[in-house]
Amino acid sequence: MFKILGNLRRYWKTTLLIVLLLVVQAICDLALPNYTSDLIDVGIQNSGVEFATPQELSAESYITIAQFMTEEELSRWQSAYTLQDNGHYLLQDASKENLEALDEVFTSPIAVAYMFSQIDLTQMDSSKMDMSRLAQSGFDFSQIDLKNPSSLPPQLLEQLKPVYQMIREKMDEAISAMGSSILHSSAVAFTKAEYEKIGTDLGGIQTRYLWVTGVKMLLMTLLMVAASISVGFFSSRIGAGVGRDLREKVFNKVVSFSNSEIDKFSTASLITRTTNDIQQVQMVTTIFLRIVIYAPILAIGGIFMVLRTEAGMGWVIFIAVAAIMCIVGALTGITMPKFKQMQVLMDKVNLVAREILTGLNVIRAFGREREEEKRFDAANKDLTKTMLFTSRIMTLMMPAMMLVMYTLSIVIIWVSAHKIDQGNLEVGAMTAFITYTIMIVTSFLMLTLVSIFLPRATVAANRIDEVIKTPLSITDCEDCRKLTDWKGVVSFHHVNFKYPGADSYTLEDIDFTARPGQTTAIIGSTGCGKSTLVQLIPRFYDVTEGSITIDGVDIRQLPQKEIRNQIGYVPQKAVLFSGTIASNIRFGAEEASDDLIQEAAAIAQASGFIEEKAEKY
Repeated sequence: MFKILGNLRRYWKTTLLIVLLLVVQAICDLALPNYTSDLIDVGIQNSGVEFATPQELSAESYITIAQFMTEEELSRWQSAYTLQDNGHYLLQDASKENLEALDEVFTSPIAVAYMFSQIDLTQMDSSKMDMSRLAQSGFDFSQIDLKNPSSLPPQLLEQLKPVYQMIREKMDEAISAMGSSILHSSAVAFTKAEYEKIGTDLGGIQTRYLWVTGVKMLLMTLLMVAASISVGFFSSRIGAGVGRDLREKVFNKVVSFSNSEIDKFSTASLITRTTNDIQQVQMVTTIFLRIVIYAPILAIGGIFMVLRTEAGMGWVIFIAVAAIMCIVGALTGITMPKFKQMQVLMDKVNLVAREILTGLNVIRAFGREREEEKRFDAANKDLTKTMLFTSRIMTLMMPAMMLVMYTLSIVIIWVSAHKIDQGNLEVGAMTAFITYTIMIVTSFLMLTLVSIFLPRATVAANRIDEVIKTPLSITDCEDCRKLTDWKGVVSFHHVNFKYPGADSYTLEDIDFTARPGQTTAIIGSTGCGKSTLVQLIPRFYDVTEGSITIDGVDIRQLPQKEIRNQIGYVPQKAVLFSGTIASNIRFGAEEASDDLIQEAAAIAQASGFIEEKAEKY
């Protein structure tokens, strides 16, 4: 995983921009459930009345609420309202900030006034109201309308102040078990009833609130969509850039490999690492930037918002998260070794396919089609079995996650139903809680989907890194000599050579000199080391013991490029590169003229069949 992240260092600015865009997207995503909750609790249930503090109320209600206030609250209450000519009290500052500040102070006394107005005093005995002590003072409470303080003389109201304060204390005890949302909802119910009493257009308030909230939700959605599209664009560009960079690094490294390194990895494996492995890393890089970073942001934000709902069901989230982590950890632990094995088996399939395609004529000539089909089928079946195993294990993730999510929803609804029935939770708060919970689980679902690709990409990244960090066995020395006058005298001085990892020598005590103007032929049976001996001259391999010199200088003291510029190497197997005949002949000398190309073709006795072709060279 760290190797995949290491590829992003070059793109840290764009990655930082993506993180910022994902934070914006998460903020918008997390804000929508709150707006949905407000639409239900405020827009529908409270007719659009958002604040508990009334912006206008009758003198009767003004006096009633004041009776349940402390001295500090009463002072703030009196300074907040102004008496109008119509006998109503009008809030002096109706700004949102002021209303929010006043709600923190006045919600409790307003809620107490509302609950007290709902009590049937005739059905309550003095012990329940705990008024026996005050009854001894001579008051006949049956003759006093406690619910309408405005009808009482000021002197009597002053005397009854302890009664209202005692009622406030008893009511506070009753509502202390309720959450702040229920307390606020009770206070808003009083304000809504007050608006109806004084003739305020509640329908207009509700319509205006629904429209404003709907427009806010639409703007949040559009911003979230814009952020998501931008993240997709930038992450795709980074993913493509990482793939390009890795291909360039791997290609440049492989080109500098000697035959020892190529033999170590095999051509088929190097092809797989340059194509399939890099494709895996590129895909996971894009997914990482779009999902892996976003999922934790959304999950953490969702947990924070869940704790803010005051639903008292945070334990449900932690149980669900623990279950998800256990499932993901178990399945990933089972499949990780198989993903490593899968890449090796893919190398084998590529190797067998390459051998069959390369030697197709030989296979047909000797009638080996059936045997080669069986060989390919065996390699293909091994890969298929491993892929099926990992796919089947990983397919268990989605059903398991869905089971957790739906079980979680059922538990939340069941617990919330009891809380709503007890008056400790609102319907909108339950809806928001479920939405946030689904967001949290969905975040982990996204991570589980990534975990299907991540193990394989991690293996691929390690394989790519293995190629890039492989030390070269053949390199130029730091103080290489340069020959200005090449004569072409090649000498082997008691050369011994064995392949890396081999127990015995392929060449032993080779000692001869090949002079210019003479033909030196190396003759021997198949496998005796003729090709190996020739490959030592251009340093495709380095000698194990002894030395090879050109014009008396050890070839290890000369730059590889200069040595190879002086050698024309014609391998046993002809290789044609994509392009024209002329580009293939010009492969060793890009500046060669057309006349020189034709001369070379004539020397190789190839000009005859070239001239017969329609497009010739």
